[in-house]
Amino acid sequence: MAITGVTPSATQRRVLVALKRQGEATADELATALETSSSAVRQHLTALRAAGFVAARQDHGQTGRPADRYHATDLTESLFAETDSSLSLQLLEHMEEEDPELVDRVFERRRHRLVEAAKERLEGQPINDRIAVLTELLDAQGYLADSDTLSDTHYRINLHSCALWKVANRYQQACIAELNFIRDLIPDANVERVTHKTEGAHTCAYEITVKQ
Repeated sequence: MAITGVTPSATQRRVLVALKRQGEATADELATALETSSSAVRQHLTALRAAGFVAARQDHGQTGRPADRYHATDLTESLFAETDSSLSLQLLEHMEEEDPELVDRVFERRRHRLVEAAKERLEGQPINDRIAVLTELLDAQGYLADSDTLSDTHYRINLHSCALWKVANRYQQACIAELNFIRDLIPDANVERVTHKTEGAHTCAYEITVKQ
């Protein structure tokens, strides 16, 4: 049974960040990533598991004793979200009761505001720099974002946490707005979501291919 009302320590948050970035990992793999001992990581994982922030499965694909492979649970999503998030699930539900189309307009207005705020930083930059800045902006919003350069014309942005998790599970408009936000800021590329956290993936990943 999970322990409610627990706030991870700074060190435990580092473990969670490393785990969310890897999606799934053993204690030894996390220890390597964090440059610490496996025993220390196991202690933190035990506490995080008791609090409901981490779950594990046994990997029977290895020889010898099955290894525990850990992953972060949905409870961790709100840990990395902006504390002053302008979106309230309760308010959105009230809006939907009054006028369902108002919810769409709220998400659209929010997306346009975010795009306008980001445009100046991206304008005139080569695409690799724009992707780096966009990744930095998403990370600052609480998405634990990073990016990969797959080729000169092919990139990927990975969101390891969801800053709007409760909202996104209730309103798909949040996910659509997120995709269109990236498309608006990189109009010279094709942007597609290839993995989706609300469908059970560990990340929301966006493939970005420069238009020829």
